Amino acid sequence: MDYFKSFKALYLCAIFCFGAQFLSAQQTIHFKPEAEDMTPLVREALKNSTDKNLTLVFEKGTYKFLPDYATQRYSFITNHGNGLKNIIFLLENFDSVTIEGNGSVFIFHGQVAPFQIRNCNQLTVKNLKMDWDIPFLFQGEVLAVDKNEGWRDVKPFTDGFSWELKKDRIFFPNVDGFSFPELGSTLAFNAEHKRVAHGAWDMGSRPRWVEERPDGVLRFHEHLKQYPPVGSILNSKGDHDHNRYAPAFQITSSKNIHLEDITIHHALGMGFLFERTDNITIHNCGIYVRKGSDRVVSTIADATHFANCKGDILIEDSTFKHMLDDGTNVHGTYVVVNKVLDERTVRVALQHFEQMGFEFAASGDEVWFIQQPSPKRASENVVDHVSIVNDKYSDITFKNELPDNLARGDILENKTWNPTFTMRGCSIKDHRARNIVLKTPLKTIIENNEFSSMMSSIFFRGETYFWFESGAVEDVLIQNNNFEYCAYSGMEHAILNITPRLGKDFDQTEIYDGNIRFINNNIKTFDNRIVWADRVDGLTISGNVIEQTTTASSLHPDGYQFDFKNCINVEVSNNTYKGNADKVLKLEGISTEKVKYKRNKGFAKIKKQ
Repeated sequence: MDYFKSFKALYLCAIFCFGAQFLSAQQTIHFKPEAEDMTPLVREALKNSTDKNLTLVFEKGTYKFLPDYATQRYSFITNHGNGLKNIIFLLENFDSVTIEGNGSVFIFHGQVAPFQIRNCNQLTVKNLKMDWDIPFLFQGEVLAVDKNEGWRDVKPFTDGFSWELKKDRIFFPNVDGFSFPELGSTLAFNAEHKRVAHGAWDMGSRPRWVEERPDGVLRFHEHLKQYPPVGSILNSKGDHDHNRYAPAFQITSSKNIHLEDITIHHALGMGFLFERTDNITIHNCGIYVRKGSDRVVSTIADATHFANCKGDILIEDSTFKHMLDDGTNVHGTYVVVNKVLDERTVRVALQHFEQMGFEFAASGDEVWFIQQPSPKRASENVVDHVSIVNDKYSDITFKNELPDNLARGDILENKTWNPTFTMRGCSIKDHRARNIVLKTPLKTIIENNEFSSMMSSIFFRGETYFWFESGAVEDVLIQNNNFEYCAYSGMEHAILNITPRLGKDFDQTEIYDGNIRFINNNIKTFDNRIVWADRVDGLTISGNVIEQTTTASSLHPDGYQFDFKNCINVEVSNNTYKGNADKVLKLEGISTEKVKYKRNKGFAKIKKQ
């Protein structure tokens, strides 16, 4: 259909619906899957919207979105690459937005950011599926390896994938003139289960050259520390500087978010990313490879990610699979003191290159000061105003004087922007990295979920180093979950892993996290490590039923089931074990006098260390 005729019909429909609902001050725009590229129709409809309360209704069908006529804007996207983005749905400064998909399928092409939502007071998105026609991935079956000569033979997937062999190099996805400069981040997957191969390691792939062999086989000449198993599916996502273009949903500085019945089969970054957003519900959503697809990867990064959010976050009855990073990550952000400017003003710096441009604080926010060498939250102050220097530095002026001896290298944490977090009734499995990463001091409940993880299933790591993601937890309940086949990475992990990572100028023995209860869970594991904890005050491990399985080989047989370093007020009690592991309890530092181990059944006798 002619574009202008399509838009005229669409706009007349929008005007009619607005008039019919004028008393409620609600504009409704209806879409039909009539154009080969729906991007310009969406763009014009949003440009001509006339009310602060907007409803977009999509008649059930398949809609394709191309980047050619997308809205372009330079975008700061935490944990992604900043830059000029092609945005399909740009929704800003609305009192309310409702998007009803009616079961429609949205197919995106090329480098696009599907949804950017900013400064909206209420958002509801329901009943839609999202995918890309061509994934930004290279994928192939490993047919042979030669560790001595340093090569691997791979039969690339061609149906639905896009790549080119040129001058002895692989270029992919080869879409609209864009390709990654190298294979980059690469991982082996189990072909049968579409999950990371047992004992696999992340690797960065940069072959010396790629040789074309008979029958469509490619030989990659490259010496590796760990070679992929023959029969595995090798998947590459490109270099780190370019392989996180944008999430499917970026929701920033908004509140009252309700996402329901949304399925994301692929995205060029995370699935759902929230920044400085208040009150979020994700219900009955899914992130996983489309049924029947040959792909082994859904989203390039996390399924869900929450950076400096507040209010209540609830994820329930959802399924996250096949991602190349965590199921969810809930955290704040540490900024580092660069310079004290006067008695009330400090210049701070964002540290990680994927944090540049992030809004750390605003007027009225409460902030904790954390002064080396102690990692504890200490004095508090309230922000008066913030002056942005550039995407790395900001000058923060507080209402009261700065703490004494505040020095370069100390860190600040935003107290106001921390959420309560609940996850229940979810299934997270068959993906790279952790099921859940938790870093909020407020009440956290993880219950009645099904977990399987490549790395640690539940991971606590506030860090004043590298990612600079705050912070220490103070109230966590993990109960009635099923853990099966966890921590199968080549690197050693645990089902529950608590391990702060602090810079060299911080005390590496001082307590960081606290008040964690890991109770009444069912665990089936092929390996030893259950809980591995460092610097915790208050950890209860009770009522858990643990069964050793034989479905996979042990990767780290020397690990202890319960391993505590510099922890206090720890109790391991009333747990039941069926298996033959003989390394039960390891205590280091102050843990030697602060751990109670009692009334546990089926475990090997504890040996004195």
